[in-house]
Amino acid sequence: MTPKIDASELRGVSETALMTLNGRAHQAGLPGPILHDPMAIALVDSIDFDFDKFGRKGQEMALRSLAVDACAVRYLKSHPHATVVALAEGFQTSFWRLSEAVSDPQFRWLSVDLAPVIELRERLLPSSPRISALGQSALDYSWMDQVDTANGVFITAEGLLMYLQPAEAMDLITQCAKRFPGGQMFFDLPPTMVKRLAPKGLKSSKHYRVPPMPFSLSTVQLAELVNTVPGIKAVHDIPMPKGRGFFFKTLFPAVWHFGPTKRFRGSYTLLEFG
Repeated sequence: MTPKIDASELRGVSETALMTLNGRAHQAGLPGPILHDPMAIALVDSIDFDFDKFGRKGQEMALRSLAVDACAVRYLKSHPHATVVALAEGFQTSFWRLSEAVSDPQFRWLSVDLAPVIELRERLLPSSPRISALGQSALDYSWMDQVDTANGVFITAEGLLMYLQPAEAMDLITQCAKRFPGGQMFFDLPPTMVKRLAPKGLKSSKHYRVPPMPFSLSTVQLAELVNTVPGIKAVHDIPMPKGRGFFFKTLFPAVWHFGPTKRFRGSYTLLEFG
């Protein structure tokens, strides 16, 4: 039996990468899964960590993956040789899902995360000549110099911006819009009330508290980015994919689309850069 790799040294926001991995792997392992992600299942099995401390393994992480995958596939179909930049990638397995989703995949991949996470990724996940990795903060903009912009750029920032200070998050968006004309950027944000109601972070179980989320914008504020951030030519409010069961298949997507409640919910946002 191959020994498991210890991930207990991850702390703070980096540790949330294990929580999201666990949620995706659980959903992918259920009968009739909403997300095809066998690599996530294998990853959890190969990591020595107390995943149970995170508590519930809801559909939210799998649904977010479905949302960003759909956006990335649309971009890659029109920019087959693009570079995908995965900021604070954690233990996402998007590269392999997208490689299955597009025919004859030619896109390049740049994974950006803190050094301890990148080290674990390289020990746990298979290598590919199309993948490069940088062990640094997404706020260290030197990663931008490593991006080949010739054939398009698609940036993912799953589960990242909400953990940044507002000025940091807005500057990251602003710099991406400035540096990558013709590119796109996907990110998700929680409801704006979270930062007020849980300034010390949300408890997911009696053993774990998610780190504080100081940054969020309402859908109304996000729509205004096209007028306030140079280089943003369009802001798309991405629909909530349908999940399993009445709540996630019917009720949650309906509430997500319902106009009067839009400003109070979280968001999946796709930016187009001009």
